[in-house]
Amino acid sequence: MAAAGAPDGMEEPGMDTEAETVAAEAPARSLNCVEAEAAAGAAAEDACAARGSLQPAPAQPPGDPAAQASVSNGEDAGGGGAARELVDLKIIWNKTKHDVKFPLDSTGSELKQKIHSITGLPPAMQKVMYKGLVPEDKTLREIKVTSGAKIMVVGSTINDVLAVNTPKDSAQQDAKAEENKKEPLCRQKQHRKVLDKGKPEDVMPSVKGAQERLPTVPLSGMYNKSGGKVRLTFKLEQDQLWIGTKERTEKLPMGSIKNVVSEPIEGHEDYHMMAFQLGPTEASYYWVYWVPTQYVDAIKDTVLGKWQYF
Repeated sequence: MAAAGAPDGMEEPGMDTEAETVAAEAPARSLNCVEAEAAAGAAAEDACAARGSLQPAPAQPPGDPAAQASVSNGEDAGGGGAARELVDLKIIWNKTKHDVKFPLDSTGSELKQKIHSITGLPPAMQKVMYKGLVPEDKTLREIKVTSGAKIMVVGSTINDVLAVNTPKDSAQQDAKAEENKKEPLCRQKQHRKVLDKGKPEDVMPSVKGAQERLPTVPLSGMYNKSGGKVRLTFKLEQDQLWIGTKERTEKLPMGSIKNVVSEPIEGHEDYHMMAFQLGPTEASYYWVYWVPTQYVDAIKDTVLGKWQYF
């Protein structure tokens, strides 16, 4: 007799739970060789795919601009380059001192621009002096400017120059016209009596065909119109020319000198005779003989200034 139970086709309650429990507790079946190789191959492919997606970009070559750009944000790797060497200068103009720091390797032209920014004086109207006129095309280092140096500046406004120099310009033209009409100066009687004395024994050496800046010492060993010894001292800090003799020293403001004329001495072309015009006529010329030729242009530039071209 069959035992009482659930009808055919029906499961007793709790049978599913028991089946699941048995399945969970049953140990996992070991894979055979074929299944193990297939599983390992799939895992390797997944790892390769993952590595490919994370592979870094190729390194830039050493000289590639892109690599440099990734290191620098626009500044030089060295931190912007070495600083320019500065010197302390005392710029003196119109009795006023200006203390400035300026690059030692800047040119005279750049110094004029700096002076313009300080004083308002246009560069073309400036006469800048440090042991003579400062060349525009040379650096301060080349002319041996040192820290603490005094830079003298002489200059006036356009209107002042026009007012003062129109008569001077006329006097220069008249003087040149007179010179063209006459025989060479060194042949004239008034000059021959001085030149015939011969070259002074203590005259300064000359360099024919050269142009040099004014020396730091007075120009000496020359004669004046009376045949006496004379020396020229250029006091740049005072804008004065001192003409010294055994008896006295004349201190002349450079602005009062209306013209400077010169002529080589025949037979001694490495020396000049030179005159400073102190008044409106030729009678006001102060003559100096045996001026070394290499200083002639520097004397004219220092006394008259390169900007005296009106």
